[in-house]
Amino acid sequence: MIEIKGLTKQYGKKPVVEDVSVTIEPGMITSFIGPNGAGKSTLLSMVSRLLDADTGEVLLDKNDVKKWKSTEFAKRVSILRQANYINVRLTVRELVAFGRYPYSKGRLTAEDNRFIDQAIEYMNLKDMEDKFLDELSGGQKQRAFIAMVIAQDTDYILLDEPLNNLDMKHSVQIMKILRKLVDELGRTVVIVLHDINFASVYSDRIVALKDGKLVKNGPTNEIINSVALREIYDMDIPIQEQDGCRICVYFNSHTTS
Repeated sequence: MIEIKGLTKQYGKKPVVEDVSVTIEPGMITSFIGPNGAGKSTLLSMVSRLLDADTGEVLLDKNDVKKWKSTEFAKRVSILRQANYINVRLTVRELVAFGRYPYSKGRLTAEDNRFIDQAIEYMNLKDMEDKFLDELSGGQKQRAFIAMVIAQDTDYILLDEPLNNLDMKHSVQIMKILRKLVDELGRTVVIVLHDINFASVYSDRIVALKDGKLVKNGPTNEIINSVALREIYDMDIPIQEQDGCRICVYFNSHTTS
């Protein structure tokens, strides 16, 4: 379990995340949603130790994440950042192999290769594992980075806007794979999402931020309703049910402020 307690982060005098406390339930997909500038990515970065909080703490299994050794933390929590730039020319397989670094320190074992093979298979990348990243489409490249995270074999997978710049087909593919990781392998996925319909259809729980503050936190069906969404987005968003999923029809919605 990951417990976020009173996290605050400010740049200059502007608070970006303000006294946020929330528990990430294991074995579920939890989506962070909210308007631009709500503090979603900053919060995820503090949970993953990419960014130090000004105040508050993050506990992994009751222990402050700052006190974990880097290697041990990397065996429990993996993070995929919003922007991933690599200076060297790598094949898909070489990139995915980086996920095994906490275990092998670059000297791959048979077990490492088994995890790499599984991750490549899971992300449907077998037919392109020897291709260089710069030969891939944006969606294929994103799947390769997610395969790297899967190969890391962590209980917790943190993803910062992994659907950015992807078309509908690739976005759906990735969300279905994340759902499988949770349902079949028992992983815990925390994901920053802009599209509330992906959050609605694939999440178990939703954490909603606005102006750096936690405004809603709970099971998806408690958050995906017009009253809660108005509070989060300052918009009247009608909800339609389709195949048991709540779809937010925000394309022609009226703002409330």
